Amino acid sequence: MPRPKHVPASDLRLPDALEPGRPKGEQLRAILETVATEAGAGRLMPSERFLAEHFQVARGTVRQEVNRLVADGVLYRQHGTATFTAKRQAAHIDMLTSFTEDMKARGVVPKTKVLHAEVESALPRLAGRLNVPPGARVFRLERLRYVDDEPFAVERTNLSVDRFPGIELFDWETQSLHRTLEERWGVHAEWNDTAISAVLPNNHDAALLGIDPSRPCLIIEGTLHDQSGGVIEAGRSLYRADRYTVFTQARRSPA
Repeated sequence: MPRPKHVPASDLRLPDALEPGRPKGEQLRAILETVATEAGAGRLMPSERFLAEHFQVARGTVRQEVNRLVADGVLYRQHGTATFTAKRQAAHIDMLTSFTEDMKARGVVPKTKVLHAEVESALPRLAGRLNVPPGARVFRLERLRYVDDEPFAVERTNLSVDRFPGIELFDWETQSLHRTLEERWGVHAEWNDTAISAVLPNNHDAALLGIDPSRPCLIIEGTLHDQSGGVIEAGRSLYRADRYTVFTQARRSPA
């Protein structure tokens, strides 16, 4: 079955034709980026079929330029049948700041749904990350994070129950983990070992985030340490790549 021919809305202004003598793909990409920027987030874009016919270019050329704009975060695909303008990336990832406090500081409304909160026995790999013996009691907390009522991230973290006794008793839908650690146990985050990679979500996580499994996400695996170097938590979380940007700062150490 051929892909539907999405005709642009009347306010999505497209030129009648491409200019002669200039690379067609370059022109098309610039036109689509301008249309997406002017249209705002979440708008349905014309189909590849429509664009190819309208500008008299090959479907392969259209697909290539749309793919580049998807990779750049300007557009995104949904269920493989439609292309939309991407939403503004809400925030960068701060590896030391509480999610709740970070989002509030940026003027957006955060919300949390607890998916899992139980005390379990640490398997060897997790025990090594937390610097506890295998089989030690750990608190596993899994939360679905929202920004402005839209799923944003699936955050998964683990903490030693011996270090933070009673941590499983708090209401983690309303309380900030980092603030609670500071106020209850006097623990302050000082540095984080972090690995970041791009992945496609599994079906379960994609459903939680409300995205198609073909949409790329960021896996962020980190071990948070306190002022003395002790391990606070070890986590492995999934973030929507169309909503999060990672910023890093590098500094050369003194000789």
